Parts: sequence; structure tokens; C-alpha cells
Amino acid sequence: MKKQNIFILVLILILSTTTFAGLFKKKVNENELKVGATPIPHAEILEFIKKDLAKEGIKLKIVEFTDYVTPNLALNDGEIDANFFQHIPYMNKFSKERNLKLVSVGTVHVEPMGLFSKKIQNISELKNGSIIAIPNDPSNGGRALILLEDKGLIKLKDDAGLNATEFDIIKNPKKLKFKALEAAQLPRVLQDVDAAVINGNYALESNLNPAKDALLVEGANSPYANIVTVVAGNEKNKKIQKLIKVLQSEKVKKFIKEKYNGAIIPAF
Repeated sequence: MKKQNIFILVLILILSTTTFAGLFKKKVNENELKVGATPIPHAEILEFIKKDLAKEGIKLKIVEFTDYVTPNLALNDGEIDANFFQHIPYMNKFSKERNLKLVSVGTVHVEPMGLFSKKIQNISELKNGSIIAIPNDPSNGGRALILLEDKGLIKLKDDAGLNATEFDIIKNPKKLKFKALEAAQLPRVLQDVDAAVINGNYALESNLNPAKDALLVEGANSPYANIVTVVAGNEKNKKIQKLIKVLQSEKVKKFIKEKYNGAIIPAF
């Protein structure tokens, strides 16, 4: 009987300690805001606003990711409070496929997607049968094909939409061949293909400026503005609202224009 009482007492002490530790941890971290981001330019922009958020009473913790899948999964699992790396077409497609409830709380900038090459200097030099690498995720792959269509290299079905694929190509005068790869890998294969359509952030990470180095580049009217994403229901969270307020400030707009020299365009 005494052993049973001792066991119960120990159990109570353990549970009490765990509870108090949890409460203490919550109190310590209540002003912390964890935001997932890809390194360039998202994490750089977030780093720039750290001090401004601190003035608002928020301690910003930047969690870096190097792919387009993990940030949304981490957000859904509650490991981060928001993420900043994607555009709405990608978020919507990913959310539908994974049955997630993610929403945008504001746009920040456009990273123009561009066609780059190490083998040619002008788009007119593309030969018949040239190999073009494009992102392998549906939204960015479609975006790449739309860019090529806008510049007259291919023709897509009228109803292809934002998630167009190779099967939607109805005219391909140069008989271009497409190689779909993970977006982050595209700058690394430039030597192995004739050209590659690369997302702005991955281009910048590889010292490629879409405004200067691309053979083709999206215009400022691109519908693919990068957004801050949260789990549905957290849109009005005070910390999230303060984050958006600071990100959409004139100070950040000036920072983007001066630091990236047209490679990134403010979208607010």
C-alpha cells in the first residue's frame, strides 16, 4: 500500500513539473513569431525587418527552408506560425493536393521568372530540338510554359490554365524538348541543357539577375506575387497583422528596389 502511495505521489510531481514547465515555456515564447522562408530574398527581407518588429514587441525567428514542400508542411503541423516563399497558384495547388487549409494574408513582391542559358546569348539562337529545363511542380511548371508562350516559342491550349503541362502544347515550331526538375536544381543544370526557366529566388541564389541575365523574363504584371501564408483562422492574429504591416511598408519597398536592382519588384 505504501509503495502504491509513493508511486502516485511521484506521478503527481512529474505531471505538475511538466505542466508548470509548459506554462513557463509558453510565457517565455508568447511574443515570438516563427516564420519559414527560403534564403533569398525572403529570409533577407525578414532579416531586414527584425528590428522594426522588435519595436512592435515581436521577436522574429526566421526558419530557413531550401525547398517548396517542407515550409507548408511545417506550417500545417504548427512548427512555424507563417511562411514566406510562395505565390497563390502554388499555395492553392499544394493545399488541394495535401488537403490543407492555408491562406494568404498579404502580398510582398514579385520574383520574375526568367529563361537563362550558358550556351546562347539570344533567344533567336535556340536550335530545333533544344532542351529546356523547367520546374517540376505543377504551378511553376505551368508558369514556365506560359512565359515561353507569351514570348512566342510555343502555343498552349486555350483552356490550359495556370497549371499547364507539356500535354497542353499544341504548337512547338522549334520542337523544343522539356526536362522537368525540382526548382532548386535548375541553376545547377544550366551547363547540361540549352536553357532553363528558373524562379527568381533560385536565380538570385546562383548570382543570376533576371532583369539583366535572362533571355526572357516575366513583366511586372505577373500574377505570381509572393505572399505570407498562414493556416486558415490565423489571419487576424495580432502578430501576423504586425508582420504584414511592417513587410508592406515604404521602408521595405525602398529596400527591395535598392538591394535587388529590378530582379525583385514590390507588389504592394
